[in-house]
Amino acid sequence: MAHDDSLVTRSAVELRQLIQTRQVSPVELLEACIVRIEAVNPFVNAVTATCFERARREARDAERAVRDGNPLGLLHGLPMGVKDLEATEGLLTTLGSPLYRDHVPTADNVLVARLRAAGAIVAGKTNVPEMGAGANTRNGVWGATGNPFDPRLNAGGSSGGSAAALACDMLPVCTGSDTGGSLRIPAALCGVVGFRPSPGLVPSSRKLLGWTPISVVGPMGRTVADACLQLAASVGASVGDPLSYPVDPADWLAPPAADLASLRVGWTEDFGVCDVDASIRADFRRKIAAMRHLFRSCDEVRFDLGDAHRCFDVLRAEAFVAGTREAYERDPASLGPNTRANFEIGAAMSLLDSAWAQAEQTRILARFHATMADCDLILAPTTPVSPFPWTTLYADSIDGKPQSNYYRWLALTYVVTLTTLPALSLPCGVDHADMPFGLQVIGGFRADRQVLGAAAALEQAFAGLAELRRPRPALDRLRAVEPALTSIVTTPPGSTAAGAPPATPTSAA
Repeated sequence: MAHDDSLVTRSAVELRQLIQTRQVSPVELLEACIVRIEAVNPFVNAVTATCFERARREARDAERAVRDGNPLGLLHGLPMGVKDLEATEGLLTTLGSPLYRDHVPTADNVLVARLRAAGAIVAGKTNVPEMGAGANTRNGVWGATGNPFDPRLNAGGSSGGSAAALACDMLPVCTGSDTGGSLRIPAALCGVVGFRPSPGLVPSSRKLLGWTPISVVGPMGRTVADACLQLAASVGASVGDPLSYPVDPADWLAPPAADLASLRVGWTEDFGVCDVDASIRADFRRKIAAMRHLFRSCDEVRFDLGDAHRCFDVLRAEAFVAGTREAYERDPASLGPNTRANFEIGAAMSLLDSAWAQAEQTRILARFHATMADCDLILAPTTPVSPFPWTTLYADSIDGKPQSNYYRWLALTYVVTLTTLPALSLPCGVDHADMPFGLQVIGGFRADRQVLGAAAALEQAFAGLAELRRPRPALDRLRAVEPALTSIVTTPPGSTAAGAPPATPTSAA
């Protein structure tokens, strides 16, 4: 069968419509995606374990369902990449950890099961940092994921493999999750959309601390509409996540279109507490100047978020202690420095620390909400630096200021995490280094649909503005880089042997 390369560049929404109308076969689409993965993945290392033969069987079944006139799910026939923190039946799920290099789950988790029930076809897993710790996607099992715009640079994390796969048009649907920015940061660095929903909108059965609002599961996409399509297929109550609640999936397919001219927009470079490179500040001010005419008003706002850094340190450490205790106690030496540091910092904390952090988070939400009283949206940069080499584990200095730990450079996203407010990273042109710039769009309490509607309107407006439109990587110019992206792999991962059940990671970036 000849493979139409132009297929893979079409949006998930368009592809789903073409499948419905029998203009594209799920088999044809899967084969086109496999061709793209085999051609491009060696340069960016975004897709890890694959299950192409099973996917081919499922694509033939999907094609037969269309031919027979059967009811079709929201994602029917769309090939999908699943973040390697999510359990996938019969497909290697390593969490990026040598401890679990042979782990093959016997069942899908709730997210994967819902997406497959909606018709998505799992083609493979996407790369993560070890246990999801950090925003540089590299680990000792699969190696590093390179940025599609320059594979020498990092793709962000912890959903870095998903973001890079989407940016390279390898797959139309990829999953993500977010604690301190794991959806938003890689989306920003790779030029795609990453949406952190309000806690409970999409159930996360993976988190051990079921009542925490810190960690969420959410969609990524090349467009806002693509993210909404995945979101609609995954929302709703599940006993696996006690914060989840019933919603109508139809409400999320096309959120209400926003009238940008009626919106009161506030913007901030740093939320008053985040270190941001001077060059990114200048980039952001230039972007705001190019878009302010779109809104009713667009004014700088100032925040008082208290001790947001310490608050996040404690709450994040709680989640990591819960998720990685078994792995740490089994063999701490087998864990990377980020994961070990997470556990050891958390294990040294007390109940007093926890009680203070829970109360401070409540205060932070109240302060943030008070500042938003006269705003419909808050705009901010998603990341404080341009992508840096993946060989550098993290940004240890920002604007000349040393960072106190390996995740402090994620502050622009994790302070928003603390508020529990919905936030989306939207492609917004390029930065001073000609790399993708991500605009963080933050809405009010539980205003997810309003954020998505505004982001869709912004995306449409940005398409007509050279300064703001989504950049696309030049895949024909990709070249192998040194050191090789797979150079930090210690030994090849296993393929079929089932290993010990893995820890339950919290996506930490």
